[in-house]
Amino acid sequence: MSEAWLDEIKWTDDGLVPVIAQEAGSGRVLMFAWMNRESLALTVREGRAVYWSRSRGKLWRKGEESGNVQRVKEMRLDCDNDVILLTIEQVGGIACHTGRHSCFYKIFDNGQWRSVDPVLLDPQQIYSKPS
Repeated sequence: MSEAWLDEIKWTDDGLVPVIAQEAGSGRVLMFAWMNRESLALTVREGRAVYWSRSRGKLWRKGEESGNVQRVKEMRLDCDNDVILLTIEQVGGIACHTGRHSCFYKIFDNGQWRSVDPVLLDPQQIYSKPS
């Protein structure tokens, strides 16, 4: 498959595009991340979300450590060609590194942010590697 479709995207000056991961079925927004050309092309090829980690400066296959993979069901580009929406199946039910279903677990309530979604699994259990 030609990758000319990548040229239609308006990349940021540092070669990234913002990506929203939305759960198929519920429609709930689970997370926000970034992709570069390589990670977006890999996402299409592999059928699973591959992001660009700005903090680590490398490709990040969602679930590579936790097992909580995001299987891509549909991919859309917004009207300005500068934001991607992934409709995904969240394997394992946990999208957030805090062990919650969604990264958007805080609600603004009476002048403060309050956590409203439970931790489904302790992050140390998700990310600790056996010695």
